[in-house]
Amino acid sequence: MSVLVNKNSRVIVQGFTGSEGSFHAGQMIEYGTNVVGGVTPAKGGTEHLGRPVFNTVKEAVEKTGADVSIIFVPPAFAADAIMEAVDAGIKVVITITEGIPVKDMMTAKKYLQSKGGVTLIGPNCPGVITPGEAKVGIMPGFVFKKGRIGIVSKSGTLTYEAADQIVKAGLGISTAIGIGGDPIIGTPTKDAVELLMNDPETDAIVMIGEIGGNYEPVAARWIKDSGNKKPVVGFIAGQTAPPGRRMGHAGAIIGGADDTAAAKMKIMRECGITVVESPAEIGETMVKVLAGKK
Repeated sequence: MSVLVNKNSRVIVQGFTGSEGSFHAGQMIEYGTNVVGGVTPAKGGTEHLGRPVFNTVKEAVEKTGADVSIIFVPPAFAADAIMEAVDAGIKVVITITEGIPVKDMMTAKKYLQSKGGVTLIGPNCPGVITPGEAKVGIMPGFVFKKGRIGIVSKSGTLTYEAADQIVKAGLGISTAIGIGGDPIIGTPTKDAVELLMNDPETDAIVMIGEIGGNYEPVAARWIKDSGNKKPVVGFIAGQTAPPGRRMGHAGAIIGGADDTAAAKMKIMRECGITVVESPAEIGETMVKVLAGKK
């Protein structure tokens, strides 16, 4: 079993023939991901990267049996692309696009929730990878080696850093989920952590957050309330960020006392999570935690 994507996932690429879609689809195919086609309006009936191109997601699903979509569509059209994927019956929608207007995302998320049974990862995320099986995203696949540590992260770069450390520490990754850094995303930290908590092939979890919002405290309290079933190592980026200034991601802005890195780290520790001060400590700390030496 794996989380969200695996060797049996049938993946389509929305925005398939654009420059970003082409590059990353090529990387995904090279990795071994089962990319079964792509969607670019008005280019249906052609072929790209050795895969068929369709005009609509509905047609792509009917012809290929796709169940996962990755979106490389410009921000102005990305929310419509999400809703089109949901309409077509796609169960996992991974949106790489950054900077989708908040109002558009509010509409798309409400629509997605009304349909039920769909998982949206992102927007503004690096995607999801189950090492050795499927890479549906923009992450460097060579960093990730198969193992039993799950990763949930708001930061793409720190996802890769954590994976590299976990692998170099002699462990490996079950599934890594980059949830995205925009103000409105489909799968908050708690929901992604819950997926990994329920995955029998995941023994422990790395949870990487950042300033702004309440995703990490909500996840931490859920972890405690559910009995701390698996060890969690946590890190919060933005420890030196001043209040009121956005740092990198659109959602990374301190709006109140509970949004700071210090406040989040305190809550996480109180909930039984092993919190590291620096991302450089993630790998060695996970080894110690698994050995029972917190």
